[in-house]
Amino acid sequence: MNRPRFPIAVTAAAAALALALCSCSSTGADGGTTLGAPARAADAGLAGMTRTDVNGHARTDLRRGGGLQWAIDQLPAQWNPLHVDGTGPATLAVTKALLPTFWRSDAGGTQTPNQAYLLDAVTGTTADGRQTVTWTLNPKAHWSDGTPITWKDLQATWKALRGTDPGYRTASTAGFDRVESVARGLDDHQAVMVFRTRFAEWQAMFNNAANAPLLPAAYVGTAEGFNTAFLGRLPVSAGPFRQAGTDREAHTVTVEADPGWWGEKPLLDRIVFRAMEPADMAEAFTRGTVDYFDVSQDATGYRTAEAAPDGAVRKAGGPSMRVLALNGRSPQLTDPAVRRAVLQAIDRETMARTGLQGLDWPYTPMNNHFLVPGQNGYQDNSAGLSQYDPQAASDALEAAGWHSEGGRTRTRDGTELSLRLVTPAGSMLAANEAVQVVQDLRAVGVRVTVESTATAGFLDAHVNRHDFDLTVFGMVGTPFPATSSRGTFQQGAGGNVSQVGSDALDRAMDAAASATTTEEGYKAINRADEEAWRVAGLVPLYQRPAIYGVRRALANLGAPGLSDTVYENIGFEK
Repeated sequence: MNRPRFPIAVTAAAAALALALCSCSSTGADGGTTLGAPARAADAGLAGMTRTDVNGHARTDLRRGGGLQWAIDQLPAQWNPLHVDGTGPATLAVTKALLPTFWRSDAGGTQTPNQAYLLDAVTGTTADGRQTVTWTLNPKAHWSDGTPITWKDLQATWKALRGTDPGYRTASTAGFDRVESVARGLDDHQAVMVFRTRFAEWQAMFNNAANAPLLPAAYVGTAEGFNTAFLGRLPVSAGPFRQAGTDREAHTVTVEADPGWWGEKPLLDRIVFRAMEPADMAEAFTRGTVDYFDVSQDATGYRTAEAAPDGAVRKAGGPSMRVLALNGRSPQLTDPAVRRAVLQAIDRETMARTGLQGLDWPYTPMNNHFLVPGQNGYQDNSAGLSQYDPQAASDALEAAGWHSEGGRTRTRDGTELSLRLVTPAGSMLAANEAVQVVQDLRAVGVRVTVESTATAGFLDAHVNRHDFDLTVFGMVGTPFPATSSRGTFQQGAGGNVSQVGSDALDRAMDAAASATTTEEGYKAINRADEEAWRVAGLVPLYQRPAIYGVRRALANLGAPGLSDTVYENIGFEK
């Protein structure tokens, strides 16, 4: 029986890009770049796949006590990060301080066990050759109500995410749907997991770097509990911090150092997450009411943070991108030929230049849904669909029966080809994108109307509810390509906001998840990308850099790249 132990590098093409849906205001190992190396235009800045910019310091260099003001874009209603409505950046930022993560990811995506929860993880095989993982838990680990963390929590989380009960409104079932059983090991602090089919990226399980923490069995054992127990609050926590209160009038949620935490004590006494419109974050930073905010692609916010006497800008490359989503179930977008025509009619290079102007980042569009330009395995599989070609778009629309006379809006059987673009209010980036989309599509005879909605309701009320024809947002990556991508592109997956896919695309992602070599994994990812272009539900625009405004003295927080933030190590320099 082969039983390798850890730490080991992420397996089977894990340098590839994985995507988990995030909001418009949210934020690798590429084999041959130096940590922290500057981006080169020819590489589209992808030296950044192994970069992190967090002002790293040893805990002994930092002072104890005090608080941090962290800007978020909304106070979420759903605090379950595995629920389809809980994948926004605000939910993830808060819950990563409160829920168990079995792994630590470094800037290159290598995973090592987080000893506060996971003492050991051993892979092996059953007598008939099936893959197994034996998880040995830290017996000191417990939920905030005193209940020990045991194998039952792993079993309950697996049952919620395995995809057999449609009552669980999960964002993704990737990986967990390959598990046959989770059983008690030598004692309550050991779980034995048996897989039906090989899963190369099993380290994505119970991992904050993959936005997939462990959940408590007491609250996710039923679909009703999974869907409702986390509405408005976390019923229990098990992290270095605990929830201290939510003030809806002040738009804040506060977490405080948990005195019952068994790991290294948090350096900060508290973190106050303050919800506000993204357009207001830079001004709040200037006033001193926030210490850390996502600049996103706001050039004004970038300059504001850089110019503040005690401010700094931290940025890193990584597996994140800006995307255009086309709702394949909108009446006028059900035909994939029409969706492909729409994407060819939009000038993505100009969109990249506009979106990244003033941020000191290369203006290069992305021509792969899963890998970034310059990254190992990257190639253009679009068969020409990635090229801006309004004439080809017009011809395709004509062939699909949408005709135009005298430059007017195209019609078919008396119906206009009119699409509704939904954008979040308060975002200059989204406003600029909307102007370009309207102009580009008007040029090929497609009418676009823009509906601006509150940022707080953009994801939950529109994107996750498929209430749009077109929309643009950011997607945040993880170190696990097939795992996180499956929830975004798989037919019927909760995170598939475009509601389109194909059997060939699903098979290619399955092959990537089962790959035994890096080469095999890249080939499968590129087959999946080829199918994603044909399906034309989600269109990559450009790599989105992670850029944050911070207080200069703030340490171990900033732009993490593929690493994850260790909340107990966040602090201020002495």
